[in-house]
Amino acid sequence: MPTFGEHMAQYDQEHTRVWNRVLHGVGIPLVFAGVVLVLLAYWRGGLVSFVGGWAMLFLGHRIEGNKPAFFQEPIHFLVGPLWVAREIKDSLSGRNRPEVSPPR
Repeated sequence: MPTFGEHMAQYDQEHTRVWNRVLHGVGIPLVFAGVVLVLLAYWRGGLVSFVGGWAMLFLGHRIEGNKPAFFQEPIHFLVGPLWVAREIKDSLSGRNRPEVSPPR
């Protein structure tokens, strides 16, 4: 069974293009916000946020040329938000991680 660090490394390898990372950085929080809004009975805003977020994620994977990681393992539904949180934290702290080379 892969460790959390291995899941994060796999997520890095499958999200190498800048626009895919940007779309995930916006799309994953939108999906999360959509779920929260629907639970709070703000149906319209929640559904717009949820669907818009997913559209961004699928567009990012179209740009990347691969399938979303959760198609391989559902654990990536949890890894994705943590990955975005790490990306945001690294950006705000000025810590730049080296770009991951796309597989050939």
